[in-house]
Amino acid sequence: MHTLDKVVPYISRHVCTLSTANLNHLINGYIRKGNLSDARKLFDQNPTSRNTVLWNKMISAYIQNDEMQNAQNLFDEMPERDIVSWNTAVSGLKKIKNPEGVYFCFLEMRRTGLKPNEFTLSILISALLDTLFNVLIPQVHASAISLALNSSVVVGSALMRGYVNVGDRVALGKVFNEISMKDVTSWNALVLGYMDLGDTDEAQRVFGLMPEKNVVSWTTLVKGYIGDGKISAARSVFDRMTERNVVSWTVMISGYARNGKFMDALRLFLLMLKSGTQPNHFTFSSVLEACAGCSSLILGQQVHLNILKSGIPNDAILSTSLVDMYAKCGDIEAAFCIFQSMPKRNLVSWNSLIGGYARHGLGTRALEEFERMKRVGIWPDHVTFVNVLSGCAHAGLVEQGEREFKAMETEFGIQVGVEHYACMVDLFGRAGQLQKAEELIKAMPVEPDVVVWGALLGGCGLHSNLQVTSFAADGICRLEEDHPVVSSTLLKIHGEKGVWGSNVFKLKKMRKCYTRKQRAGSWIESSHVVR
Repeated sequence: MHTLDKVVPYISRHVCTLSTANLNHLINGYIRKGNLSDARKLFDQNPTSRNTVLWNKMISAYIQNDEMQNAQNLFDEMPERDIVSWNTAVSGLKKIKNPEGVYFCFLEMRRTGLKPNEFTLSILISALLDTLFNVLIPQVHASAISLALNSSVVVGSALMRGYVNVGDRVALGKVFNEISMKDVTSWNALVLGYMDLGDTDEAQRVFGLMPEKNVVSWTTLVKGYIGDGKISAARSVFDRMTERNVVSWTVMISGYARNGKFMDALRLFLLMLKSGTQPNHFTFSSVLEACAGCSSLILGQQVHLNILKSGIPNDAILSTSLVDMYAKCGDIEAAFCIFQSMPKRNLVSWNSLIGGYARHGLGTRALEEFERMKRVGIWPDHVTFVNVLSGCAHAGLVEQGEREFKAMETEFGIQVGVEHYACMVDLFGRAGQLQKAEELIKAMPVEPDVVVWGALLGGCGLHSNLQVTSFAADGICRLEEDHPVVSSTLLKIHGEKGVWGSNVFKLKKMRKCYTRKQRAGSWIESSHVVR
């Protein structure tokens, strides 16, 4: 019996036509191997054996392999299209985030007289979410009603997501009521919808009415409370769960980590391991975030060892989390080694490494990595420039910092934000160029925040500049009357200048505005495990 690789050359030499069944079988084999060029060659050599199913398979294969132009060309050549053909085309346009193309493809399909099915509408709605085209959700809803598809669970669930996306709480409830056979999926979508709209009370009420709950239902409620900042309520629901999977554990651990409750996240991770649930790469990423948050290198190394033992492949998300953890925990060389070992690096990976060097005062290294990032074709974002400017500030690289600050808008088209101004004020302040810092603040197109004024005040403290200190103190007092750093900085500078006689008014103002003394603190890591 010939193998697939031997059969096709034989067929090609003798230019014979395969039956439709055999052609489908052979092309499917090539597609499974990812060999689209030979699949296409066989497809082209047998024009009379091709049916609509085979056309759809070839188009779908191109889309799955991100060859959208080939998929588009083949779709345009189709002699006859069915609903699967159109659904495949719409899915492809959705994949490349082309909502306008999705909508016009849908309209073209309607003009042919072909009726969409529930999957067509579901794909269409999903493609419109988080875009300017989400205003078309009510029109899609009207189409669903006219086609008698609004009672479908698939369409109803998609429409609920759509109305949540446009913030229409009333329509969310109406769509749910239109679903004829409500299952646990539709109930979950309703609970999630109310949670996403910030209506936790209504979400809890609906949850209590559910005739059937699964692990997704409970996890949805937990995730909703976390999103609303109600961590204690989320943990209360989590503790009531009779069944938990890796997603449930990960959602709760991630909730703790992202709300600054790092030790709680680590303790819950230990409970997860004791329960026998195996973490996935999302779990480990959240745990590494917690290790970074509490600057625990020992725990971070233990988690890294656990990852290696688990056999989970290091994807971009997990590797970036490792880079970030090592950088924030003080081992910048380990962070660099992990970064170098990554087969694929995305913008977040580069930002983690550049930010790590910046925090360690290695401004030159941060700039070197920034230049290397640009050379490999990665386009920076606003976070990149916060890291770069911060690195320049810590290393005293004033000229380089000014150059990168100007390049943000002129070269990369990135709007300068308050955080970038804070970095520049910090840069000038550390370098003793306080007049430049003051002029920059006065020229800001937005109102300076506490961080900007604090950066200026810090520079004044370093260089004992009384005049600029008064300017910074007045600015910060307008925003936060009880800021603890101001009084200590003013007292320090007045003491160093020996101008206590002129300080009477300032002392009265300090007594009025600044009553707290900020407690100093430092991290000391012990070898004790989290209990």
